[in-house]
Amino acid sequence: MEKKMIAVRALAIIGTALVWIPILTTLVTGIVGSIYAKTFRIDYLMPAELFPLVGVGSLLLLIAALLARSRRKWIIWSLVAMILTLVGGQVLASVSGLASGRTEPEGIWWGIVLASIGLYTLTIIAMGIGGILLIKSVHLKELVEPERPS
Repeated sequence: MEKKMIAVRALAIIGTALVWIPILTTLVTGIVGSIYAKTFRIDYLMPAELFPLVGVGSLLLLIAALLARSRRKWIIWSLVAMILTLVGGQVLASVSGLASGRTEPEGIWWGIVLASIGLYTLTIIAMGIGGILLIKSVHLKELVEPERPS
């Protein structure tokens, strides 16, 4: 039982760190870039560009949540929403011509694609919060549920 809890804790911590990296990287590079440029600059596409980190982190959190039997709904809903907003935005950008440059980045389609990127970023933050809550509940679970003698 103790080996399982160690594995769950490790999965939760690593998964949470991987999910937060794109958000923190975007913020740090945005702050530093804005200071150097003396104007507001932020790469709002960075969380989507770093999806491999978010994807791996989300899968680790999903495995940890299932093994711990804690925060499963939060992690699953965050993962589903994340995939839908990212894929939906990508498909819309391709279909509308924004991805190829055929259509100018303006108007309703541009607004919808930007909104999907914003929602995707919010779902990453929700997944990160879910990971933090999972870590907390996994550590508290050991304190609340003492080990049973074999």
